[in-house]
Amino acid sequence: MRVDLHNHTPRCKHASGSPSEFIKRAKELGVGVYGFSCHAPMKFDEAYRMGANELESYFAEIGEIAQAEQGAIEVLCGLEVDFIKGREYLLEKSVLEARVDYLIGSVHFLDTWGFDNPAFIAEYAKRDMVQCWQEYLKAIKAMADSGLFHIVGHLDLLKVFGYTMPECVSDELESALESIAKAQMSIEINSAGLRKTIAQAYPSREILSRAFAYGIPITFSSDAHSLEQVGAGYEQCLELARSVGYTECMIYRKRRAIACAL
Repeated sequence: MRVDLHNHTPRCKHASGSPSEFIKRAKELGVGVYGFSCHAPMKFDEAYRMGANELESYFAEIGEIAQAEQGAIEVLCGLEVDFIKGREYLLEKSVLEARVDYLIGSVHFLDTWGFDNPAFIAEYAKRDMVQCWQEYLKAIKAMADSGLFHIVGHLDLLKVFGYTMPECVSDELESALESIAKAQMSIEINSAGLRKTIAQAYPSREILSRAFAYGIPITFSSDAHSLEQVGAGYEQCLELARSVGYTECMIYRKRRAIACAL
């Protein structure tokens, strides 16, 4: 079954195309389970996420689409939640306790540095990238240890502009993967990296192989912010998963994981 769980709506202020249009495109591509996971409200970097006053209307909109599409495509509703190590107080109770199918925990920030935002790419030249990778993987571990989330968003996102993970942070990677496995989280194979500078899916084959060794399940995501991105790169991600040894992926209904054959 073709699955795509990480996708956005214009409510995040940096996506285009209506949810109904996204679903129409997903059906054309043969997607069986499609999930919306718009950027959750947070009192930080508010120009790139929906407002708290939009949560209920977001849930209602996706719920109406899900009901209308019954029998044609399964539509799930989630949220992508920023986890900022050291700033956990920013997490909103209304988000963490929301009536969703799943929560994606993502690390986009090292303290206040939005490292995947092209507007701040100059910061890389000022940073020790070994230290950055250590901090990033420790943040992933802390996110998993929190027990609040179901899916790890785009693991190894820090490579987005070509600064790949150095071998010397293998201990931090193993520690993060141990925490992900213990938390019974899934890792998404996210095709967005294929259209970025790095031109690779998240995570790398090396990291995915280590995740497989830990028994960590996977799911699939195109991280679409526009209609042309819906389902983009799926075949490459599927091939990657199978090459590592995966034979199934996860979907989530009302926060419960359900395995589906690839």
